[in-house]
Amino acid sequence: MDFRFDIIVHYLPVLLKGTLFTIGVSLVSILCGSLLGLVIGFGKMAPKWYFCWPFHAYINIFRGTPLYVQILIVHFGLIPLFYGKTYALMSAFVALSLNSAAYSAEIFRAGIQSIDPGQREAALSLGMTRRQAMRFIILPQAIKRMVPAFGNEFIVLVKDSSLLALIAAPEIMYWSNTMKGQYLRIWEPYLTAALIYFILTYSLSKLLNYIERKV
Repeated sequence: MDFRFDIIVHYLPVLLKGTLFTIGVSLVSILCGSLLGLVIGFGKMAPKWYFCWPFHAYINIFRGTPLYVQILIVHFGLIPLFYGKTYALMSAFVALSLNSAAYSAEIFRAGIQSIDPGQREAALSLGMTRRQAMRFIILPQAIKRMVPAFGNEFIVLVKDSSLLALIAAPEIMYWSNTMKGQYLRIWEPYLTAALIYFILTYSLSKLLNYIERKV
């Protein structure tokens, strides 16, 4: 097989920019998704069914439909409602954040409910309010248990960001497809993209393992 490294060298600067874009959009999306997921997770645990069912519906819809479809709906349907035109960067943030929020909500719910209810009762018996018990007793313990799950969610989000090439967001796969279109080559662009994603996810897994041991 005639493998042309000169093609990779030629596209290396834009591939590096695409890598930075992938890391940035994934990081912002996991942060926004986590904040929204915290609200949704608490909403799902509400005791009244008529209050919690919208949160159940949100989680089921976003976990039960492909991210591929969600990106297209956000890009061609939702974003033009606010901007009057498509906007790839904003579509990328919104689609990944909304998707991540559904999974983050379940992580928060599972983490909070994994704490022994007796600890909450003990906090209330000491005069704490429910909010104080959640803030100072339940959440600090739950967050430690959530670290591995959030680490996995971040890694999955980095890989799923490759779907943003659909809307011409300038991430890794977008530039790999551009390389393929210019040179009509398959191995160089896609093996390079695979290597970059592997380096990213492997490095993240090692970093998250380190953080998990620390907490």
